Amino acid sequence: MMGVNEAGTGIGAMMSDNRNGAVEIAGAGPAGLAAAITLARAGRSVIVHEARAEVGHRFKRDLQGLENWSTQQDALAVLQELGITTDFKRVPCRRGTAFDAWDSPYAIESIEPLFYLVERGSGPDTLDTALLRQARELGVQVHFKSRLRHARGPAILATGPKAADAIAVGYHFDTSMPDGFWAICDNNLAPKGYAYLLVMGGKGTVKSCMFTGFRDEAKYVERTVSAFQRLAGMEMMNPQPHGGVGNFRIPVTALSGVHPVAGEQAGFQDTLWGFGMRAAITSGVLAARSLLHGDDYNRLWRESLERPMAAALVNRAFYGLLGNRGYRWCMRRQENHLDAREFLRRLYRPTLARHLLAPLAGLHLRSQRRDISCNHVDCSCVWCRHGRELHT
Repeated sequence: MMGVNEAGTGIGAMMSDNRNGAVEIAGAGPAGLAAAITLARAGRSVIVHEARAEVGHRFKRDLQGLENWSTQQDALAVLQELGITTDFKRVPCRRGTAFDAWDSPYAIESIEPLFYLVERGSGPDTLDTALLRQARELGVQVHFKSRLRHARGPAILATGPKAADAIAVGYHFDTSMPDGFWAICDNNLAPKGYAYLLVMGGKGTVKSCMFTGFRDEAKYVERTVSAFQRLAGMEMMNPQPHGGVGNFRIPVTALSGVHPVAGEQAGFQDTLWGFGMRAAITSGVLAARSLLHGDDYNRLWRESLERPMAAALVNRAFYGLLGNRGYRWCMRRQENHLDAREFLRRLYRPTLARHLLAPLAGLHLRSQRRDISCNHVDCSCVWCRHGRELHT
């Protein structure tokens, strides 16, 4: 593989030869905007190309979790150290409830926030809007309805998922429920995944996050809605259907030619639970730093992201094999711990066993990506390679 410091050919040389030219970034998601912010803070001129008409278009005010268990340091402090804004609406989540396939509840409690509930999309208080605002305040040019087709100078690619390794399908809605989170681990609702209900500020998101069985998504969503109405007293007003996809892998290289690839386009997402915002933002910052300092981007992301991603990959393969009785066993173990945050952190801790099992886990999950059961005729799937969510 070509080193980025090779004279006249690598990213570092390209950057030094184009110090007065703008760095171009494909994609205005968290990875792309984090890269733009990092470059602009260092005095570089930056142009971001976003194919959609607005920031966060595909999320449509989806509620998501900014995970806070993979490091000892709080996620907000990590963002601040990276130079990334935390000026977005959020709710710290310390207590919630999970259910097994037999409707038994399990308390989820942590001393520090387990994750932060945030809103995605183009609304005034969303994470995406906060990143866009910070980028623009630093002088970044953001061109909407614009695609970067040819990079003639230094560039970073961060255009989002290219395939569906998992899907999350359900509804956004208004509700009078209090802020909180609920989850159900049941293959009858979310095959090899989990169903979740998130509520923040009178808005709710309910979804089935499934890792297989995509063709029957409507059936699983109906079951998920019914289960949360029964178990959590879910109240939905003005429900709007919504679906999203997750694309995760540990890449051999996160370079396209000499250009760094960040976020979900590279596969940087938590394979176990599907949380991806922190990995996306971190990879965007590292991609920018590789341009600024002529560093090897592959080395940077491997040092920061590869070990927890490998642990998550092994845990995902294990979780997928457990079945409903195994999920119940895991929830009972979690409930016996005083701190759910510490329990989850242990799952992401690099160990020799997880390192050795990672290649086998990767082979197992690769086979799941061949679960292509759509015939692509008049296709409206959110999950397949022909789906509108992936290509428009």
